[in-house]
Amino acid sequence: MAEGKEFQKYEYFQNRELSWLQFNNRVLGEARDKSNLLFERLKFLSITASNLDEFVMVRVASLKDMVYADYTKKDIAGMTPEEQLKKIGEGMHSLVDAQYSTWNRSLFPLLKKEGIVFVPHHELLTKEQAAFVDEYFEQDIYPVVTPMAVDSSRPFPLIRNKTLNIAALLKKKKGGEGKGELEFATVQVPSVLPRIVELPAAEDGTRSVILLEEIIERNMSRLFLNYDIVCAHPYRIMRNADLPIDEEEAEDLLKEIEKQLKRRQWGEVIRLEVEDTVDKRLLKILKKELSIKDDVIFYINGPLDLTFLMKLYGMEGFDHLKQKKWVPKPVPEFANDDDIFTNIRKGNIFLHHPYESFDPVVDFVKQAASDPQVLAIKQTLYRVSGHSPIVAALARAAENGKQVTVLVELKARFDEENNILWAKKLEQAGCHVIYGLLGLKTHCKICLVVRREEDGIRRYVHMATGNYNDSTAKLYTDTGIMTCDRAIGEDASAVFNMLSGYSEPLSWNKLSLAPLWLKNRFVSLIEREIKWVSRGHEGRIIAKMNSLCDPVIIQTLYKASAAGVKIDLIVRGICCLKTGIPGVSENISVRSIVGTFLEHSRIFYFENGGNYEIYMGSADWMPRNLDRRVELLFPVEVEENKEKALHILLAELADNVRAHMLLPDGTYEKPDKRGKVLVDSQEVFCKEAEETAKQLAKDKAASTEGRIFIPRESPE
Repeated sequence: MAEGKEFQKYEYFQNRELSWLQFNNRVLGEARDKSNLLFERLKFLSITASNLDEFVMVRVASLKDMVYADYTKKDIAGMTPEEQLKKIGEGMHSLVDAQYSTWNRSLFPLLKKEGIVFVPHHELLTKEQAAFVDEYFEQDIYPVVTPMAVDSSRPFPLIRNKTLNIAALLKKKKGGEGKGELEFATVQVPSVLPRIVELPAAEDGTRSVILLEEIIERNMSRLFLNYDIVCAHPYRIMRNADLPIDEEEAEDLLKEIEKQLKRRQWGEVIRLEVEDTVDKRLLKILKKELSIKDDVIFYINGPLDLTFLMKLYGMEGFDHLKQKKWVPKPVPEFANDDDIFTNIRKGNIFLHHPYESFDPVVDFVKQAASDPQVLAIKQTLYRVSGHSPIVAALARAAENGKQVTVLVELKARFDEENNILWAKKLEQAGCHVIYGLLGLKTHCKICLVVRREEDGIRRYVHMATGNYNDSTAKLYTDTGIMTCDRAIGEDASAVFNMLSGYSEPLSWNKLSLAPLWLKNRFVSLIEREIKWVSRGHEGRIIAKMNSLCDPVIIQTLYKASAAGVKIDLIVRGICCLKTGIPGVSENISVRSIVGTFLEHSRIFYFENGGNYEIYMGSADWMPRNLDRRVELLFPVEVEENKEKALHILLAELADNVRAHMLLPDGTYEKPDKRGKVLVDSQEVFCKEAEETAKQLAKDKAASTEGRIFIPRESPE
């Protein structure tokens, strides 16, 4: 077996950013997969675009900051920030080329085949369509847009982050002063108007659409009446959106984050998208004014910002081209007339979203808010929905005189504004609001309800792998536990006492917390499997998560693999571990599942010499989760619940439809399905939830069948 230091070689690790690009390529693979329905393919292509936007604004921006600071330390794969930027740049250009190849050569013609004509250029409009868009411009667009000329008295305007704009070169009409000189102007495409404009239907029932920027481009001359339009081209920029917050100096974190959010609009430009037919003179002006170099310019052969495809996906009348919308099924343990607390007292309840409804989690807080026996509610909030029923219930609980403590994580990236609004509303309702911890993001998902009952105070706890967000709970796969276990209740109180004060308990019962000792806990669980193997037992680990890039965890996994432990990893996104390294990772398999729902749950299985243990939690195996966030790991204890969690893992290991296998050369490919029974794990879980729901309905019907009271008829 190789020694510990042997597992630290650069060649044993994949670069984090390049691994992320591979993940986005897997999502793109679903858009290219002809076995997927057309509108599902549009959705996947849209997701790759929004994913790439965030990657550029945060990860690429962060690397650029490192280069400017002359930071040359190598990452776990042996690459400096400058080397990473070069490789990432190549990868992003390749990805964008593949995105537009997918759109132009596959999805665009398929839409036409299905009766949806996407008009790519306003010059291709029919006479009737042209009249319609001109009228639409006059009535709806003209009052909203703001044409901005640039000259000696009007400096180049602030181009806002992620906005779509049209740049134009203008020439004064004959008779005007300075004729012959080219002038620059720009117009922001208003985000308050729909990007996709549907044109009047054709007689054959064909539906046509055009993008808003094409309508504005067609009517540019009406915005600059004294000029001739020489050329006009759409463009879009990305700015550095990584918030540099010095928490030590920030007296009020709320105000500091509000201030930094505004900076996102004028951070350094790190990417420019332009039409591939852009006029060189126009591009020269953009490059100069935005202070950018050629390597961050993306020449686009098609419509800019493919996230609009999600709106196209939402068009009505094309249900046959979309996967049937999934409706989460009832949780069996709550399919009765008992209140939520009575049901939890019967035993720990396992939740699996979105296959099962998120309603019990919302009801847990709602019922606690109105229950006179409930004394206190304590909850962490990381990302919540726009009109969160949980936040409304917490506010109502405070108004009802209960002790309500809410930790709102203001530093949840791109949800900062939303969370600031909720934090203020909760404070106004009388909740005690904590704005996260100094230097740490609070990412754990836990809700504690303290209730006075006949036999004394009882604590009810909900812990989960996903956010308290009723909207994403329909789209993300997550798991959770509801319990009134005394030991877990004590730990839950300790968690909140730690978050609101400085009181770390002397010992913990069942919960493991980052950044205190969760990483050490994982390392010891992995090393325990090595001990079992050394005693002649089988060693086995199955771990499911979003990302794996912590070097200490990876080195420990290599050590376990080299000792003979069989390791199966289900990692949706980034994976810096390499498989198939002789004597190092031959016993490790890695698969990534990209499906209808976003795989988000974190589940960990350890064989433990035949007495297996399963844990779930909020943390991925990443340095940021294990070292710089407050995270929670909790055990799955009841045998029935352990079997449910293990079933999820085994079904995903059997998946040969949505799974991509990591190969020793670092690439991913789908498993060979020839001659095999097709297993789509997400479909399996949907069918099982449907069967359970049908059985519940049958049982309910049977239990009420003999209880119908028939009035006695008159003896006459």
